[in-house]
Amino acid sequence: MNPVSPTFSPLYRQIKELVLQSLDAGEWKPGEPIPSEVELSARFGVSQGTVRKAIDELAGENLLVRRQGKGTFVASHSEPVTQFRFLRLHPNEGEREQPESRLLEVRRQRASSEVARVLDLKAGESVVYVRRLLVFGGTPIVLDEISLPAPLFKGLDAQMLNAHEGSYYGLYERQFGTRMIRAEERIRAVAADAEAASVLGVEKGAPLLCVDRTAYTYGDRPVEFRRGLYRTDQHHYRNSLV
Repeated sequence: MNPVSPTFSPLYRQIKELVLQSLDAGEWKPGEPIPSEVELSARFGVSQGTVRKAIDELAGENLLVRRQGKGTFVASHSEPVTQFRFLRLHPNEGEREQPESRLLEVRRQRASSEVARVLDLKAGESVVYVRRLLVFGGTPIVLDEISLPAPLFKGLDAQMLNAHEGSYYGLYERQFGTRMIRAEERIRAVAADAEAASVLGVEKGAPLLCVDRTAYTYGDRPVEFRRGLYRTDQHHYRNSLV
C-alpha cells in the first residue's frame, strides 16, 4: 500500500487562510476596509503579488469587495448588491424587486433531530425559530421557516426583526457578529398542504418548490437552517452554472 503524501498548499492559499482567520476573529468588520496589499505583504512576510492572488480569490468568493480607488473592503449583506445573493427567485416577467418581509412568528424552541443534525447541535438544544412570508408586489411568494442556534442569537425577537429592513443576513452580521459566507441548498417539488396553501394563497395540493438551505459562517460552521416553500406560478428559480 502506498503511503499517503502530505498535502501541499500554495503560499497564496496559506495567506488566504490567514486573512480568513482574521475575518473570523472580527479583526475587520463587514463594510470596513482591510489593510492594503503592501501592509499585508509586510505583515505576512510575502510578496505583494502573493497577497494580491489571495485577495483576488477571496473577492471571487464574495468575501471581500474591491472598490476602485478606495481599497478592499469586507463584503456585507447590508449592501444593495448582495440583497439577492442567496435568493435565486426571479419573476417570469418584469424586473426583480425587493420583497417585503412579513413576520408570522418567532420563538425559542428545542431543536428537532433534523435541525440539530444540520446545525451540528445536540438533540433538544435551544434554537430561535422564525416563520415569515416574503411578499412580492403584494403577493405572498415564499413561506420561510428559519432555525438559528439560540446562543449565537441572544435577544433576537419580533421587535428586532420587524424593525429591520432588508436581508436577515444583514441583521445577523450587524447585531450578532455572524456573517453568512456561503450556503448549500437542496430543492425538491412538493404539494401544498392545507396550512401552506392558506398562507400562500394557493389551492391545497398546488405545486411548490421546497428549498432547504443551510448557511455557513467562517470555518464552515453551519449557523442557519432555512426551509422555504416557493410559489412558482409567477416566479422561477434561476441559477448560473459556470
